Amino acid sequence: MVIKNVNLEIVCGITSKLPDTELMEIAFAGKSNVGKSSLINGLMNRKNYARTSAQPGKTQTINFYNINNELYFVDLPGYGYANASVEVKAKWGKMIERYLHTSRQLRTVFLLIDIRHEPSANDVQMYEWIKEQGFQPVIIATKLDKIKRSQVAKQLKLIRTTLSMDKDGVILPYSALSKAGREEIYAYIDSLIEAEE
Repeated sequence: MVIKNVNLEIVCGITSKLPDTELMEIAFAGKSNVGKSSLINGLMNRKNYARTSAQPGKTQTINFYNINNELYFVDLPGYGYANASVEVKAKWGKMIERYLHTSRQLRTVFLLIDIRHEPSANDVQMYEWIKEQGFQPVIIATKLDKIKRSQVAKQLKLIRTTLSMDKDGVILPYSALSKAGREEIYAYIDSLIEAEE
């Protein structure tokens, strides 16, 4: 996959009507500060196109990035953000649910999980929720550079077990620092594009 053009085309707030797009959509979900913006920037070859922030909970909208006029990367609000009020969290949840439930063009959901830690209750809930909407989430295990190479297999197994993943469930480790794993993610996206054609 070669990314030539990137355009933040649609931004939906809590009350916005969700767009009915004509291009295939790939959604990115993950809890606040799991490295979602860094991953999206890394995939798009852009430094700060998706806003990264030291303050979690920055993405409070659903952002549609048009990639090569071929597909959308859809950045969903981060969940599990401690400082958000219960009311706001509930609205974000409803917004994500509405998107997963109503998008005609959504083909897969990348669920980001920090490779250093056991998936949280929120992660497990999100994984189950995505499955209930009829999608098989692809796990992207972020922050790969933060652990020793010898720990990788053990941590991936922990994620797989905690989420009760099927044996053919896909986990792709990724480092925003070294971009390790990016080619594997591109290859996965390419397979989706080919399936569309």
